[in-house]
Amino acid sequence: MRVDIVSKEFPPEIYGGAGVHVAELSRVLAEHVDLHVHAFGAPRPEDYHGAVVRSYGVPAELGAANPAVQTLGTDLEILQGLAGADLVHSHTWYANMAGHLGSLLYGIPHVLSAHSLEPLRPWKAEQLGGGYAVSSWVEKTAYDAAAAIIAVSEGMRQDILRSYPEVDPNKVRVVHNGIDVDLWRPDTDPEGIRALGIDPDRPSVVFVGRNTRQKGVPYLLRAAALLPPEVQLVLCLGAADTPELAAETAVLIEELREHRSGVVVIERMLPRAELIKVLSSATVFACPSIYEPLGIVNLEAMACGTAVVASATGGIPEVVAPGLTGLLVPLEQVSDGTGTPLDPNGFVRDFAAALTEVVTDPDRAQRMGEAGRRRATEEFSWSSIAAATLEVYRSVLPEAR
Repeated sequence: MRVDIVSKEFPPEIYGGAGVHVAELSRVLAEHVDLHVHAFGAPRPEDYHGAVVRSYGVPAELGAANPAVQTLGTDLEILQGLAGADLVHSHTWYANMAGHLGSLLYGIPHVLSAHSLEPLRPWKAEQLGGGYAVSSWVEKTAYDAAAAIIAVSEGMRQDILRSYPEVDPNKVRVVHNGIDVDLWRPDTDPEGIRALGIDPDRPSVVFVGRNTRQKGVPYLLRAAALLPPEVQLVLCLGAADTPELAAETAVLIEELREHRSGVVVIERMLPRAELIKVLSSATVFACPSIYEPLGIVNLEAMACGTAVVASATGGIPEVVAPGLTGLLVPLEQVSDGTGTPLDPNGFVRDFAAALTEVVTDPDRAQRMGEAGRRRATEEFSWSSIAAATLEVYRSVLPEAR
């Protein structure tokens, strides 16, 4: 069976959980199928753990176009490369149109993985302008026509069925994200993290992620102001999606630094080895997301033996076991698709209280971290996720029925 995966992100160009998912899934799937990967971006090695990799840039004539139009241009470039596939599997709206058109052109099933949903990310209109309407149309078209949809959590499955009520519920299957616990494992290195500006002798709250509306960074910054003064806040923070969010975050960080020490901001993308050291050194990992289909970063923290405090939204409750591997913070949200808390100040206070509860009890935090490591190892291995994905493939291939 030849399976062609289409993805915007692929090593070495990875900036989010979807990219991590595609890279790890490709690594294990290549052991079972003839795997071809079609990825956006600059030329990269053409062999990835046995998978054949091809790279596609934005067509030159679209260099000044809206980003959504550039995406569609790249999808069209990919189409010819899909010839000969038995099945195409796309990840995120960026790749969905290549998968949809490839299915029509070659008469093959299109499976797509849902890592996020455009209707639940209305703030993207800030980034894309009219391109957000284009990306929303692409996603809906692909979801309605796909042979099967893989949701990374039951929470995501329910979001899909609410957002796209015409989708047949029977074709939406749950296959969780996974974690390679051989790569992500505890590695404490006091001198290594000291070099990053982190004091290994102080309790710390660590955040890792892109600075997008969905990640809830402003809520975390406001909650950090309520933490005990000895607690450090370590932000491994990607670039902001918009100038407005960048400015809002910068003001909150400056205000925080005026009133407390130990606010560490790392704005470069850390290599995995360094990131593991940061996660392993944390007393608690914070995930204040207002939208999170699963939250692979929580699995990364758990695999590194770190307790997690996270908002109880999306697929996060399927990962973090409250009272065992961390704490979940209740989050009631408005129903307009933005994910905004009904009571923002209450959410900030509750998040600060949960962080304080864990970060001031290092023995309990350690026990939670150890339990999180066990949970990641036993329930989220990539081998089991590959097997479940293969089952989805077989369910839509005529010869497998």
